[in-house]
Amino acid sequence: MKRLLGLLAAVVAAALATHPAAAQDRKVRAQMGWAFPSSTGLLGPTQTRLVEMLRSMSGGSIDVKGFEPGALVPANQYLDAVGNGSLDMAWTVSGFWTGKDIAFAMFASVPFGPGVGEYLAWMKHGGGEKLMKELHAKYGVEVIPCGVISPEASGWFRKEIKTLDDLKGLKMRFFGLGANVMQKLGVSTQLLQAGEIFQALQLGTIDATEFSMPVMDLTLGFHQVAKFYYFPGWHQQATINELIISKKKWAEFSDTQKAIIQGACDATMLQQFAEGEAVQFKAMKDIQAKGVQLKKWPQNFIDAFEKAWVEVAAEQSAKSPEFKKAWDSYSTFRKDYAIWKDLGYLK
Repeated sequence: MKRLLGLLAAVVAAALATHPAAAQDRKVRAQMGWAFPSSTGLLGPTQTRLVEMLRSMSGGSIDVKGFEPGALVPANQYLDAVGNGSLDMAWTVSGFWTGKDIAFAMFASVPFGPGVGEYLAWMKHGGGEKLMKELHAKYGVEVIPCGVISPEASGWFRKEIKTLDDLKGLKMRFFGLGANVMQKLGVSTQLLQAGEIFQALQLGTIDATEFSMPVMDLTLGFHQVAKFYYFPGWHQQATINELIISKKKWAEFSDTQKAIIQGACDATMLQQFAEGEAVQFKAMKDIQAKGVQLKKWPQNFIDAFEKAWVEVAAEQSAKSPEFKKAWDSYSTFRKDYAIWKDLGYLK
């Protein structure tokens, strides 16, 4: 990573040398709230690297300090805090803001959605990012896609799930649109922040949880309580992180500094995706060694999840104009993308 930061800094330095005015950008200080504890696998190092990258690439003119969740503002309140200017910026996930509008979930992860390549294609070149920015602007923030991971696990369960009826009555931590799907199958869902999940699982406040990929879940200790770990993560085949910045703070950055922030987020997406793919199998081996059973959902479960998702998508399109706008754009892009996907990729 130090080599990557060095290369990026060198490129920026060379560019600034040809633009003396840009090289004299005044220092802008900012506080960045992190959505995840720095000890969390993959996510923690990604947050730290982003801060380091912004400082290095800007030659110190972007002076950002990162803060643990809750140190300044509770992580689930970042959108409001950044929107009203009490927090400068936050590295987070838009799916946390579904209480404001369910459409935010479309820019984080979509059940039975595409892999990273197709998702980023829609975001960057299919209109997704434009819609994402329009929605966030209504809440007073600038937003930049700033990280991406591939499939997550489906969840940790204290008891083995043998039939669909076994899901009924379960209390489960669940994120994003997948929570709506699980509710249709009789699961009572709630959204807990990363640092709250283990205690809730240990105390029996919840019976099950999903969080993220194996390397992240391992660091949060779920294996100590739940011994059945299910795959695939049908609810999050790809997940996008975001950097939200207050309008006031954004106005303080020069055009060059804004370009550096964009470049750092683009580099973060590449690094996070590649690292995420490289570290999962070791984490899965470690989890197995701790007595956890890795389970794969039978096809009848997958079919039930997908049937419920189709219903959820239709219901949310009817309720939220912003969701419908994003869903229609996303669905049209996926239909067109299938022409390339079906012929260009091995099955």
